[in-house]
This record gives sequence, C-alpha cells and structure tokens, in this order.
Amino acid sequence: MATPLMTGLAVAAAAYAGRYGIQAWQAFKARPASPAFRKFYQGGFQPQMTRREAALILGVRESTAVDKVREAHRRVMVANHPDAGGSHYLASKINEAKEMLMRKTSNTGSAF
Repeated sequence: MATPLMTGLAVAAAAYAGRYGIQAWQAFKARPASPAFRKFYQGGFQPQMTRREAALILGVRESTAVDKVREAHRRVMVANHPDAGGSHYLASKINEAKEMLMRKTSNTGSAF
C-alpha cells in the first residue's frame, strides 16, 4: 500500500520539477541582453561627452595627469588626423576628449 503511494508522490514531484525547469529555461531565454555582462564598450558617441567617454576615446583613465592626456591625444591624433586620411568627425571628438580631460571646457558639443 505504501509503495504505490510513494511512487505516485515521486512521479508528481518529478512532474512539478520538470514543469518548473521548463518555465525557468523559457524565462531565461526570453530575458533581454543585460549590459552588465558585456565585456567591451559598445561604441558610438553620446550626445554630450562625459569624462568617462573622453577617457575611453583617448585610452586613459579619468584621473590621468595632464601630461599623459597630451601624450595620449598626440598618439591617437597621429593615427586619425584628417590630413593623413582620417575622419574630421573623429578628429573633433578626439580634440573634445582632450579638452574635457584637461578641464578646459565642460560639455560643449562637437562641431559636428
């Protein structure tokens, strides 16, 4: 008598566990991609440049010394200068990033 009852309870428990597992898997697949799990910066420019974005453009930290900012600006600008085939838009963003990190300006929009 106890054996059929125990078997029935085990089958019911397995069915509920399977149902829960399927629902959890479907919810996991349907979730939106979370930016917390992305390793790399997605790209694109923000409408107003921030210190974080400026540091990402120049490849330095936000708290970098002024001489290191100048050095990084020169290095990035050599690779992207308009006279050497680079983009005018990127050059303006690089210059804006340098100004932002050197605290010469605060959130002025680029020329483009």
